Amino acid sequence: MPGRSLIRRAYDASYGRLFAASYDRMLARAERGELGARRAQVVGDASGRTLELGAGTGLNLPHYSDAVTELVLTEPFGPMAEKLRAKLAGSGREADVIEAPAENLPFDSDSFDTVVCTLMLCTVEDQAASLAEVARVLRPGGRLLFFEHVRAETPGLARAQDVLHGPWFAIGHGCHCNRDTVAAIERSELVLEDVQRAEMEGMAPIVKPTVAGAARLT
Repeated sequence: MPGRSLIRRAYDASYGRLFAASYDRMLARAERGELGARRAQVVGDASGRTLELGAGTGLNLPHYSDAVTELVLTEPFGPMAEKLRAKLAGSGREADVIEAPAENLPFDSDSFDTVVCTLMLCTVEDQAASLAEVARVLRPGGRLLFFEHVRAETPGLARAQDVLHGPWFAIGHGCHCNRDTVAAIERSELVLEDVQRAEMEGMAPIVKPTVAGAARLT
């Protein structure tokens, strides 16, 4: 709807820009602890030609190993992409930054060995379409490496996530706190290889439940 599009653009131009500017500070405490360690574990497994979706401000950049032969970063939100380019310039790493949504990737099919998603499948408009694009751009045998906050397995916290979803979506710049991302991956063309669940310290209770793992295109 045109009216909704105008509201979204106004939201992005005001609060969205503030959110991008303060994102690293908001996560700083958690990044110094378990969150940063989990990023390092997941991202460190990337190899070959690698695509990161929703790279945000570039918090994953320090964790890529020399096993990555080429790195491509996508970020659909302009203010985040600006921060990403600035961080990349001072990182000593070479990568292409492309402003593109996960649901419509401007890449050839069968063109990446690894796709990395960290704390971004909560914000995409369409998880199924995004995961279909992941499967499309992965080469046969390629892997999706993921780390996401997800819907709680305990009924009480899951209900709290549902109740607080609206306010969290607004303050989190489109973040859904109650998505069952593992189920979404299971419904895709990818085959889950590993899923590790953990409660992430330093995060708000409704986004403490997390999953990390890998899925392969067979």
